Amino acid sequence: MNLTELNRIATAMVAPGKGILAADESSGTIKKRFDAIGVESTEENRRDYREMLFRSKEAMSRYISGVILYDETIWQNAKDGTPLVKLIEQNGAIPGIKVDEGTQALPMCPGETVTVGLDKLAERLQKYYERGARFAKWRAVIDIASGSDGRGIPSMTAIGVNAHALARYAALCQAAQIVPIVEPEVLMDGDHDIDRCYEVTSRVLNKTFQELRVQRVALEGMVLKPNMAISGKKCAKQASVGEVAEKTMRLLKACVPAAVPGIAFLSGGQSDEEATAHLNAMHKLGPLPWGLTFSYGRALQAAPQKAWSGKAENVTAGQHAFSHRARMNGLASRGDWQSSLEQKAA
Repeated sequence: MNLTELNRIATAMVAPGKGILAADESSGTIKKRFDAIGVESTEENRRDYREMLFRSKEAMSRYISGVILYDETIWQNAKDGTPLVKLIEQNGAIPGIKVDEGTQALPMCPGETVTVGLDKLAERLQKYYERGARFAKWRAVIDIASGSDGRGIPSMTAIGVNAHALARYAALCQAAQIVPIVEPEVLMDGDHDIDRCYEVTSRVLNKTFQELRVQRVALEGMVLKPNMAISGKKCAKQASVGEVAEKTMRLLKACVPAAVPGIAFLSGGQSDEEATAHLNAMHKLGPLPWGLTFSYGRALQAAPQKAWSGKAENVTAGQHAFSHRARMNGLASRGDWQSSLEQKAA
């Protein structure tokens, strides 16, 4: 393991003014999104859509540091035969790959899941590295709910097994000279308030870093992709932008060692503008011990998907929409975003 090189890549992934495009939707997820815009989810349409994004020169070269790809995409070539990974590299961004294989029900823990995919991961990582991937992503999913047996979810069992899997994945990545994005996502789907999210996320992060140390993962060669401390979608009282920023920063400073080069937030179901506003507000709170940016999927892609709608004549409009969202989040990752900039673009 060359830790100096891993650290260089991790630092580049969270460079000021840039963030990570999560274009790693599974076939099922992208079908739902294509259904919403009336586009058939064929391999060719998925390729054309992602090629449109990766050829958005302004967005990719100025505001995107890296792209998380799905297994199908990393092996695809553009219409002219250029590998899609090369399009990403040509714009100065770093190709990455989602390597987890989704979730399965966790035995003895009703309503909870564990992320799988460690079997043969070492061999897969070697092939991805040869293809050009220099970082990877593994997502653990932690729900907040009340269990049917009266005990709350998440259980420490679910937190523990998912943290252990994240750490084993991260160690395998570093052994393969690939930077791991460690993504323990506490879902915002419930009716819990921001303080409940804070408490659960604190437990999840503390356990994750404990397991990372046990597996001898070098913190200098990884990137953390957490949720924000935020109210559940169904909570009657939604926390303000300022409260989300303040509590998220307090949480991360308490749980994330300064050795970690950077933190790239997931959007987790927030609207485009909410995700941007929250990130911007965090940068207003003073100096931070690590780089702080975005690793958004839907919050970067909803607008370009709608503008494109599967039509070749709409590619320019789709790229314009993508560049706008990338620029807004790039500004937010420096604390320079203002809501008035959204109105100007509209």
